[in-house]
Amino acid sequence: MGDEPNDAAGHRARLRSRLLGQGGDALLDHELIEYLLAVAIPRRDTKPLAYRLLREFGGLGGVLTADPAALARIDGMGDTSAAAIKVAHAAAIRLVSGEVSARPVLSNWQALLDYLRADMAHRATECVRVLHLNSRNMLILDDKMSEGTVDQATLHPREVIKRALEMNAASIILVHNHPSGDPQPSRADIELTRTIVAAGKPLGIAVHDHLVIGTEGHASLRAMGLM
Repeated sequence: MGDEPNDAAGHRARLRSRLLGQGGDALLDHELIEYLLAVAIPRRDTKPLAYRLLREFGGLGGVLTADPAALARIDGMGDTSAAAIKVAHAAAIRLVSGEVSARPVLSNWQALLDYLRADMAHRATECVRVLHLNSRNMLILDDKMSEGTVDQATLHPREVIKRALEMNAASIILVHNHPSGDPQPSRADIELTRTIVAAGKPLGIAVHDHLVIGTEGHASLRAMGLM
């Protein structure tokens, strides 16, 4: 007999068999987290902990994007299990970011949205980033410029344009998330966008779009005619 009860070992083996035989889609969200934690802490039944994490963070996306300190506060979690969660998220982000970097951004829009949703949609605080593009619309730099509170982040138009000039960017895309989940742009979002557009124009810095990311989807100020 091994270190864990036969029923737990059998359950884990069945999860492994489904994962390897049918792919990740064969596992439910709690089973994905459960098996990931089982790799980090193999001698424990990780199903209760998986359910606890999903309840605490509101779903799979919330678990994967949670701050390591927040993960560690959950009863049953430690540095090893928190690291397992974060490395899974890092691998997913690395995969989709590679798709964004490989082709011109404007002709690869869906890959960009997939990347931004994976990284930003479930964040508990507001984050502002600026994507710097060259004259061929290839990504030069994904610049995280501001990390704010639950509902506000500070971004100064002068700093945005200054950074674009430093990067020799031909154009930029503004991006931020709404922790509320609703991607509808606020009046402040619209005004900030228009100020940055005006500041960049005489210097030859184009603003292609301002994307707002939320768990309920995304909003494009360009598509909405707001810039």
